[in-house]
Formats: sequence, structure tokens, C-alpha cells
Amino acid sequence: MTVDEEHMLRGLRALVEAETPSGDLQALQRGFGVLAELVVEHTGRTPQVGTGRDGVPYLYLVPLLEPSILVVGHLDTVWPLGTLADIPFMVEGGVVRGPGVFDMKAGLMVALAAMATTSQAEHVGLLVTGDEEVGSVAGRELVERYGVRADAVIVPEPAAPGGALKATRKGVGIYQFILGGRAAHAGLEPERGANTTVELADLVRDLVSLQDLSRGTTVTPTVVTSGTTVNTVPEHATLHADVRSWTTSELQRVDAAVRARRESVAGVTVQVSGGINRFPLEADASDRFVALALQVAREVGLEPMGAVGVGGGSDGNFVGALGIPTLDGAGAVGGGAHARDEWVDVACLVPRSLWLARVVERVVEAAQDGGWPSRGALRIS
Repeated sequence: MTVDEEHMLRGLRALVEAETPSGDLQALQRGFGVLAELVVEHTGRTPQVGTGRDGVPYLYLVPLLEPSILVVGHLDTVWPLGTLADIPFMVEGGVVRGPGVFDMKAGLMVALAAMATTSQAEHVGLLVTGDEEVGSVAGRELVERYGVRADAVIVPEPAAPGGALKATRKGVGIYQFILGGRAAHAGLEPERGANTTVELADLVRDLVSLQDLSRGTTVTPTVVTSGTTVNTVPEHATLHADVRSWTTSELQRVDAAVRARRESVAGVTVQVSGGINRFPLEADASDRFVALALQVAREVGLEPMGAVGVGGGSDGNFVGALGIPTLDGAGAVGGGAHARDEWVDVACLVPRSLWLARVVERVVEAAQDGGWPSRGALRIS
């Protein structure tokens, strides 16, 4: 199958205009229907469209031959239904825009075009989940189940600036704290209350103190609520916190400290939910694959490409932690992920797909010749 820029843009328009916000199951089902049609068009094979935990849909196309490569991506976006009316799909001045175009619908088109043009298409499978943007609660089980069967995993998430691969990613912890206290009149008898806002202030301070910026470990309080009226001692509060680190040991250190913390305000209770969401994508799981991909980029003239570490997590973290060689950030070149000015460089689409098609071929050749790590050989404990 010949894939050109016009063909890729037509498929990308179909994906973008099928709005797929996280949590909207009906919209996601419609979007996966569009994606399934594109998979058939590009591979000649019919994927399975199923539902996982909490009814979240997913798409899986099984690889037909060993050694196998699994392409892992997500269809959900951060944009609510109706955003398309405000930010329409548009191609202008060599740039394509639209909700979810960079993160990561253009990457899915790059992957499909690569599957359509590689000589080793039957060795490639595809898994697309529907809740990556909200923590992969449903998707993680699928990624781990199918990812561990593969000899390599390609994640066509957006490239880093300049088209660089994402050689390493921070691990992620996601926490919610629910505080319960006792209400009282703030003017007449505040001493009868148990103030969740005061506990909240101490909790925020304690969380931030767990940061170690010298190691790249961040602990960021994010969404917070407390109280009901201005003259009442607040009896309920909630706090969300985001933790990022380059190493598993740092994530575990913060997690242990969060769970060992004790309340500082008498009469207030703090319940903790959440925890470590993704272990880091460490260099051991990516360096061999990244080196091969950069070599192919030089061979096909797709330079400079480069490889960097980034703070954001992806589903690549899950398979990397299982010891599967993982290539992340292999998708489109652009910018503005999760922003209204999200964009993709049109000129990158065909070259990135042809490069990825060749990467697939090189991995299959290496695995057949015995020059590729065995499954789980890089497993991170």
C-alpha cells in the first residue's frame, strides 16, 4: 500500500473529528469504530474492539508472526465533547491543528502508515486504549497482558521537541486525600470544631517537603477543596497530589512517607487513596531500541533526531517495567500537547512513518538472528 501526505491527513481528520474525551464511553466507542475502519484499510486485518474495566473500550490487533512487535497507543484525549466546534481540524501553513491531533492521533496515523508500508507487517500488532489520559486504570491491565507477549514495543506518543525520541520517562504517583473534621460556628465557638483547612495546610507543607529536586523528584499538590461557608469551621476537604521521579526507589520513598504520615489537628482524619501509578521508563528498557532507531534515522536521512528524558509518563512505562525493549516518542513532531494551540508538522508525517516501517524491519531481522534481548531479560525488579 502506498501512503502519501494526503492519505495520512484524510485519516487524521477522521480520527480528530471523532472526538474521544476520556470518560465519555459513547464518544469513545464511536471513535474506536472509526479507528477500526482505518486499521482494516491499512493492514487488511480486522481488529478486536472490546471493553475493559469500567466499560472503557479498546482496540487490539494480534500480530500474526513471531518475533512480534506491539504498537501501543491511546485514543482518548483531554478535550471535552464539543471542542471541535471551537478548535476545528485545520491544515494551514504546513501545520495541522485540532483537539488531540498531537497527543496522540497523528502518532496513530504514523503507526498505521508504517504498518501499511513495512515488509514485516505480519509481525506487528496494535493495542489502543481509551483511558491513558486519566491514569490508564483500565488500560494498564491490557498493556501489560499483551505487552509481555511481544519482543519489542513501539509507543507512537508525540515526539519530544525537534522530533527526539523519549529515551526515559519519569514514574508517576497519583494520590487523593480525603479529610474529615467537625463543623462549628467560626465566630461563636470555633474551638468546638476540627478544622480540615488547618490540617490541609500542614498536609501540603509535609508533601512538598518530600521533594528532592536534586534527584528530579517532585511532589506537587494540585486540586484542593475545603469548607462550605465563610463562617463555618470546615469539616470536609480533599487534596490531590502528583508525584514524579526518575527512579523506582524515589517513588517508593515518597509513597512510604505519605502512608506513614499522621494527622496534626485533633479530631481530623485523613484517608489516602491512590499510589504509584507508573514506574519509570528507565534506560535499561530503552537504550538498545533507541540506538537502533537512531541508526535507522541516519540511514534514511531523518536527522537530527536525538533522544531525551521527559517528566511525563505514558503506557510505555508499564511495558518498560516488564523488561520489554520499548521505543517511546516515536509519533508525530509538533507541540502544544493539552493546549488549545496543539499542532503537528505536516511534513513529518510521511518521513516518520517510513522511518518507523524500517525500524520494524530491523527489529524483526535482529530478533530472527538472535541479536535481540529475550522477553523479560531486562525486567526491572
